Amino acid sequence: MKKTLALGLAGLAISAAMLGFGFYSGQRPAVAAAPESEMATSGGQRAQIEEVVRDYLLANPELMVEVQAALEAKQEEKQRVAQQTTISTQKDQIFSGENDGWGGNPQGNVTLVEFFDYNCGYCKRAFPDMQALVKDDPNVRVVYKEFPILGPDSQKAHVVSTAFRTLMPEKWSEFHLALMGASRATEESAMRIALSLGADEAALRKEMENPKIVAGFEATYDLANKLAITGTPSYVVGKEVVFGALGKAVLEEKVALARGCGSETC
Repeated sequence: MKKTLALGLAGLAISAAMLGFGFYSGQRPAVAAAPESEMATSGGQRAQIEEVVRDYLLANPELMVEVQAALEAKQEEKQRVAQQTTISTQKDQIFSGENDGWGGNPQGNVTLVEFFDYNCGYCKRAFPDMQALVKDDPNVRVVYKEFPILGPDSQKAHVVSTAFRTLMPEKWSEFHLALMGASRATEESAMRIALSLGADEAALRKEMENPKIVAGFEATYDLANKLAITGTPSYVVGKEVVFGALGKAVLEEKVALARGCGSETC
């Protein structure tokens, strides 16, 4: 990254220097071919300029840090604007998707959306923070986006979860709590939990074949891509996307900021 930036800056510096020497000043007619001796001179001057620029950059490497910081800040701002646009234009899918689980107060004045994977260790670590947040703030609504990205076991476990929620939505919170606490989420472990909560196995397996389940995952993948979400847990609250298991205090801060905007989605 730094090498690329250095080369880019060197190129800009060379171009600027060449402008100073009149290479692009229009002093020579475009239709006239330069004599070989002049071309050789130009080549020699270019080599001298390149050497000067190289020496300057080596003597002032802090310029590379400044350029990198400026580039990263520009890219982050561009990403933030794109995220806000997606949140505004697809708020129904983000905050009220028909394939999502939910927790907290369904009538809460702030919605916290979590993209999670049942086999994500950071999601498991963050789950108590989510529980504590909901307990301490009765006006928070939580949306759980099933986002299986950690392999076939995760995919199958989330299929069971989605099918179970369709058949027994009133018990999905219990299912979710149990599977988040499992050492490894698989179809078998998810099925055991579902059956222990009273699910009919035949009906559950039939629902697991519903093509809407995979279609729902694909819609979530597409949404995550638009929001620049590549890992779990990731959250959407207000008009902000928050990455990582950052703890209850950070989530509370984001909820407070969203609430201060005066509407569920800021």
